[in-house]
Amino acid sequence: MLIPTFHMRAPSKRWIVVAGVFVVTLVSIAWSFDRFVLHARGSGGAPALVSEKAETRPSGRVRVDAPESRSKLETALIDSDNDGIPDIAELRTFQDRESFRRWFTGIAEHQFYQLSEQWNVDQRDCAGLVRFAMREALRRHDRPWFQKMGPGYETIAPDVAGFDLNHNPLGEKIFRTDFGSFHESDLRNGRFSEFADGRALKNFNTTFVSRDRREAEAGDLLFFYQPWVQKFPYHVMIFLGGPRVAPHGAHDWVVYHTGSSPTDQGTVKKVALSVLDHHPDPRWRPVESNRNFLGFYRLKIVQ
Repeated sequence: MLIPTFHMRAPSKRWIVVAGVFVVTLVSIAWSFDRFVLHARGSGGAPALVSEKAETRPSGRVRVDAPESRSKLETALIDSDNDGIPDIAELRTFQDRESFRRWFTGIAEHQFYQLSEQWNVDQRDCAGLVRFAMREALRRHDRPWFQKMGPGYETIAPDVAGFDLNHNPLGEKIFRTDFGSFHESDLRNGRFSEFADGRALKNFNTTFVSRDRREAEAGDLLFFYQPWVQKFPYHVMIFLGGPRVAPHGAHDWVVYHTGSSPTDQGTVKKVALSVLDHHPDPRWRPVESNRNFLGFYRLKIVQ
């Protein structure tokens, strides 16, 4: 009786052992799968490896931010008033315009007393004075700036906040060289330059104000046209109004460079319009009756 009972129970134990192993295996697999799913879904439900690649590609590359950057650049380079100068290069606040005028006229006037070594000798003429004073007025006037400009400079006004010459899409090519409203392609086809002669300053970078000096503001430009000077028939002066140094009670001062030639480097002059009214050559008198005097013009960046 015992033997048959033994033979009947043996298969039952083996089955129980096999079944137990099978159950343990299933539980282990299920537990491992649950942990894998929970771990993989820690960043939003995608598998960890795929999630890492997706994070690296779209969010780590410029292509995602590029549309936004392009949008900002396109917005910055619009020309809402169609004057040929992008809005980003125009001074949009009263404070910025006033700061620019004070720096612009102050730097130009200072050249009468002491030429800065930063003003390139080869660029020293009437239009060169305008270009030099404009660029330096639009820079950050920090300690290194004062050190490089030379002695005698001091803080005139707050810096222009809306435009920094060293950080902008135009770089130092802030002078327009052709007619027309602004298009982004102008930055690539030479319609903006670091250089502008008297003609380019008048035609593309300023707007006419008046031939009456009572309408002029500090920082406006005076233009004369002398057709007998074939290469550079346009001459430009900077209207200071009341100068910072030695006004002598007058508020009609101008500063200008006489121009250079192969035999004469020229010089910077500072004089009142009331004195120029009696210039020996009537073609240089800034009066309405002089047809060679074109009038007062305002820089577009302060319009």
